[in-house]
Amino acid sequence: MEAIHHPVDHELTLRVTPMPADVNGNGDIFGGWVMSQVDIAGGVAAARRARGRVATVAVNSFLFKQPISIRDVVSFYTRIERVGRTSITVHVEVIAERDPAAPVVVKVTEATLTFVAIDDQGRKREVDSA
Repeated sequence: MEAIHHPVDHELTLRVTPMPADVNGNGDIFGGWVMSQVDIAGGVAAARRARGRVATVAVNSFLFKQPISIRDVVSFYTRIERVGRTSITVHVEVIAERDPAAPVVVKVTEATLTFVAIDDQGRKREVDSA
């Protein structure tokens, strides 16, 4: 297992410790749990940039690199990759901190998602340029 550093060009957006209910039959964390947390982190970053509500419209890529274990502290780092007229594309890197006695930090997942800015009625709206 190769140790890596936290991504310097991303912002820490979410940090979570998986619970026993999040474990699959192999003893690893469900991929769906990771996908859900990635969607939450990406949505937080997109909503900040959109200055309002957003909805996920696409999962452009999703790569599981390493399994996540129940004792891992999982951090979700985000970076805005692209801002369109109504959409925002966010890159998410997921880092697990393992074994507090002999700490190891590994990238476990990375993904790119696209969100669309929406108004209070759920209709697309333009993203302010900034």
